Amino acid sequence: MIEEIKKDFPLLENRDIAYLDSGATTQKPKEVIEAIKKYYENSNANPHRGAYSLSIEATEQYENTRTKIAEFINAKHREEIIFSKNATESLNLIAYSYGMDNLKKDDEVVISIMEHHSNLVPWQKVTKATGSKLNYMYINENYEISDEEIESKITDKTKIVGITHVSNVLGTINNVKKIIKYAHKKGAIVIVDASQSIPHMKIDVQELDADFLVFSGHKMLAPLGIGVLYGKREILNNMTPFLMGGDMIEYVYEQETTFAPLPNKFEAGTQNVEGVIGLGAAIDYIQKIGYDKIQEKENEIISYARQELSKLKYLTLYLTPNAQNHSSVISFNIKGVHPHDVASILDSENVCVRSGNHCAQPLMRFLGIDSTCRASFYFYNSKEDVDRLVFALNKAYKMFEKFIKTN
Repeated sequence: MIEEIKKDFPLLENRDIAYLDSGATTQKPKEVIEAIKKYYENSNANPHRGAYSLSIEATEQYENTRTKIAEFINAKHREEIIFSKNATESLNLIAYSYGMDNLKKDDEVVISIMEHHSNLVPWQKVTKATGSKLNYMYINENYEISDEEIESKITDKTKIVGITHVSNVLGTINNVKKIIKYAHKKGAIVIVDASQSIPHMKIDVQELDADFLVFSGHKMLAPLGIGVLYGKREILNNMTPFLMGGDMIEYVYEQETTFAPLPNKFEAGTQNVEGVIGLGAAIDYIQKIGYDKIQEKENEIISYARQELSKLKYLTLYLTPNAQNHSSVISFNIKGVHPHDVASILDSENVCVRSGNHCAQPLMRFLGIDSTCRASFYFYNSKEDVDRLVFALNKAYKMFEKFIKTN
């Protein structure tokens, strides 16, 4: 099956690599590439701007994708889907359009220590500006957030909770449904960063009861530069726009402006139509394979990777021992060797992993390290990719072994 899947991905067919950096961006299937090509060759025009048939056709394709995404995540209303550049922009929009207007002195925002900088830095700025306080939920020895931690940090003072569904460093799957239920009990709204979860598992925003949920298209087979913000309609309706100009305008007078209704009021300027078209094609491809098949394949690969990497005694692995709470990311270090050096040697064996702090410096400090190597897997990976990773790691260790022992 895996060889058939790889045939759908031109880069994986054209390059002899073990691509283990899907947490940074996924490779793109032919269907996505062809959808974008077809759009430019047959339907390219500025949507919402023209009364001529070509512009109307572009508008229909753009808006049909919005409907497709609403159905994909089971949003109640299609206008709850807002297009953005990426999850980072979506999170900033929430922080500034909702946070600035709704937080006051001595209110509290709670996020986890696992958060990507994009769900952390905006809250630093907003809490300082509003006189509110930023608190953190910390992880235990299993790299998980305990129920006790959730219940001790989310209090009656908490107005906003931000939580990553899956850690981009640890691969820990957080129990966002439990966090949402408890936060709502305390009167707080919850923002879920689904960037590392939605490529791998079915998301139902109504079942979760998430107030906001964000993700990036490029981590789920779509092009770079397209993201999604989901928000409950009643909340979005009461928020002020983040960016001004273009189609988010209703009427403009010399001293006053009124804004368009949802979803347009949050989509300023000309949108990334090719990205939207590509995201729609990516969703079609994911649904064609099915999340059940994706999870079955990924569970097999991740289980094998955990097994094989745990045999390498020179590695430090940063992952939960509870496999059922672990998704597609494995971070590791060769003791005594800088992750960048390890990644460079792996690259010489055509094994692609990421090295660095993964936009999670507070988490790194909490773990007592500066950076890690990170292998992130997707359904197009195979056991052979894991074997190539292990072979390259052994090569790296042998190169540095005498220096490690000396030091």
